[in-house]
Amino acid sequence: MSDAVVDYHPMWAELGLDLPMHDALLEAVGGMYGSTFMTQKDRPAGMGYLDFVMSEVHGLRIKELHDFRKSGGKVVGTYCLYVPEELIRAAGAWSVGICAGAEWAYDEVEQILPRNTCALIKSMVGFKLGKVCPYLEESDLLIGETTCDGKKKAYEELGKMQNLYTMELPQMKRPKDVAFWRSELVDLIAKLEELTGKKVTAESLAASIKEVNDKRRALQRVNAARAADPTPISGLDSLLAVQVAFYDDVPRFTRMMNALADELELRVADGIGVAPKGAPRILITGTPMALPNWKLHEIVEKAGGVVVGEEMCTGSRYYEKLVDEDATTLDGMLDDLAAKYLDINCACFTPNTGRIDDVIRMAKGLKADGVIDYALSFCGTYQIESAGVAKAVQAADMPVLRIETDYSVEDVGQLSTRVEAFLEMVK
Repeated sequence: MSDAVVDYHPMWAELGLDLPMHDALLEAVGGMYGSTFMTQKDRPAGMGYLDFVMSEVHGLRIKELHDFRKSGGKVVGTYCLYVPEELIRAAGAWSVGICAGAEWAYDEVEQILPRNTCALIKSMVGFKLGKVCPYLEESDLLIGETTCDGKKKAYEELGKMQNLYTMELPQMKRPKDVAFWRSELVDLIAKLEELTGKKVTAESLAASIKEVNDKRRALQRVNAARAADPTPISGLDSLLAVQVAFYDDVPRFTRMMNALADELELRVADGIGVAPKGAPRILITGTPMALPNWKLHEIVEKAGGVVVGEEMCTGSRYYEKLVDEDATTLDGMLDDLAAKYLDINCACFTPNTGRIDDVIRMAKGLKADGVIDYALSFCGTYQIESAGVAKAVQAADMPVLRIETDYSVEDVGQLSTRVEAFLEMVK
């Protein structure tokens, strides 16, 4: 973690970024990060690593990817956790999550996509059209998935601009759907082997399963500490850890998160928290929060609450379930991968009662005082599920607040008022 200032502009120019616009993006994100994260009190010292990562969000990590590609390696960009990182790494490639958490180039996006498209989809297209995401430009292959109709059609447009492969995700979880999903994994292996020129073997896949599971285990430790009162880490910092997990170097990230977990466990033992004991404890469920979307967590925690868990793809769905490590054959490992990934409870599935079970279980286990159901505007799947989630939470004798928003700051005042009233009610 050197303090030396490095000028990455030549590298960004080589990638074809719009340098003035990219500079403006970095300035905006840096300002947001400073006001959101660096103003927190009593943060764990281990968060210094994630602060460093964010200070180099388009710098050092991009240089690592850049150097890896120059040495013959391949980088694969993904938009969803249904794309198995284990297969990408087993084929000798590196996996990175792609930017989709801020408004960008919407005027250009709306020449292609309808105005009433969810913010996440508009963002993922906007970062490409605006030429401001080096992770996109470092990707030799993008992998999409059919989690919703909006993303599915947006991938068709992105595929006109960059090498993109779309996996078909079944929308039910019957045995025949699991078998179909497994066949999609086999097809993905063929695509990755074509890209890298390397074979996925039982040895390489077993190693990558263990490696990615270890990353999940580290995040499990970090998030388990949040059950304590006072909680030793803020919801903002916990969310950031999962967001960074999508693109950071896997062994390094795992090592640093285990070090953070060690510190958190000591803080719990010593009764050290980031909020006063008895502060309102909130579980957030719903639409993923892609980097740099920190809006709702910031509102909750600046109002005096503490977010103790996220039932979402940038939360428990990412790290909670592991791939079984007992299989010794490639076929057995593919069975285990198919079972694990299809067991993620996204709103794209029907029925999706498992998500409601997860919300109630997590809220009780984390001793949440209330639940906020969060949906991006025009995200039909999560918007429709919202009523059922609210009904189930209320039936479990917990208060619930339903919020629909986007990536803009225009409604922050209104949302703050609603969240403050909710926190007063749950005290």
